[in-house]
Amino acid sequence: MKKIIMILILLPLLNLHAVDESGRIFSASNAKDFTKVGADGGQFLKIGVGARGTGMAGAFSALTNDLTALHYNPAGIIEQEGVTTNFSYTSWFGGFSHNFAAVAFPISSQYRLAISMVNFTTGDIEETTLLQDQGTGRNYSVDDISMQMTFAGKLTDQFSFGVTAKYVQLAFADVSSGGLAIDVGTHYDTGIEGIKFGFSVHNLGTDHAYSGTGLAGRNKVNDYIQNLPKDLEYTAYKFSLPLMFRVGFGKEIYSDEMNQLDAAFDFVASSDSPEQYVVGFEYSWNDLVFVRGGYLLGHDQLGIAGGVGLNYNSGGFNGALDYSINPTADIGLINRFTVGLDF
Repeated sequence: MKKIIMILILLPLLNLHAVDESGRIFSASNAKDFTKVGADGGQFLKIGVGARGTGMAGAFSALTNDLTALHYNPAGIIEQEGVTTNFSYTSWFGGFSHNFAAVAFPISSQYRLAISMVNFTTGDIEETTLLQDQGTGRNYSVDDISMQMTFAGKLTDQFSFGVTAKYVQLAFADVSSGGLAIDVGTHYDTGIEGIKFGFSVHNLGTDHAYSGTGLAGRNKVNDYIQNLPKDLEYTAYKFSLPLMFRVGFGKEIYSDEMNQLDAAFDFVASSDSPEQYVVGFEYSWNDLVFVRGGYLLGHDQLGIAGGVGLNYNSGGFNGALDYSINPTADIGLINRFTVGLDF
């Protein structure tokens, strides 16, 4: 399974050309041979964060009001008060893991600042080659990370915004790439029948290109002339991060002193995959027990989703524990655990 996933991770490197010492270029492939699906790098940036939003299948950009908003709509963090933290662990398929950590604090009555990290890692993978298909005795790993800083504020009691600046590094084996990107989000609470709207744009940034010792090699100039090997330097074509647009709608369906039911709808467009439509709901009892569900349309693996949550509220300390499960068509179950602490 890890070998299959590595093929997807290596797609941006398939368009390589070798440059010898004389400057001649040896083309390895043609970008026109590929469709847009999965063509962008940094695919881990599209993986949902937090058990609350993923329990609703991702229909969360209009309802989000915790630190996992940094993935769906950074404007959502303005809804919190005091110092807040959030930690999320995802047991991804193939033995991979996806992790999220964030802390936010107020800088005034209308503005908040957050620092967060998203990490996708594989652990050790056995290296194989065409000539050594049983293994070379060496291991390699994939370690992608996004370091982020978010500024959010309220322009009015109903309208808020958020901007995230992030440094994204993609690394596997002996090559890596790095670059900057930003996310921008807005949130509008109409104040009418619990109706809310969210809009966000993600991963606006610079192009990436892999570099490192893994792209260096040596080769003979001519098989018939037994001279010294000649140095080769492989240059990877540039690639983009997945540009994403998300529009969300949320509404309070029912509410009384003990019960509340919210419904949400998100539309997601990405530069390298078909459009997706997401519907979800969240039911809460006494703001203590939560049950969530949703369905994602337009994805070949993910579809139905579900989750549960518990809240603990006291005078100076609030805590939340959430769990979600996302069955897939062919690759098993995806489990997420999230812990949130507010001070």
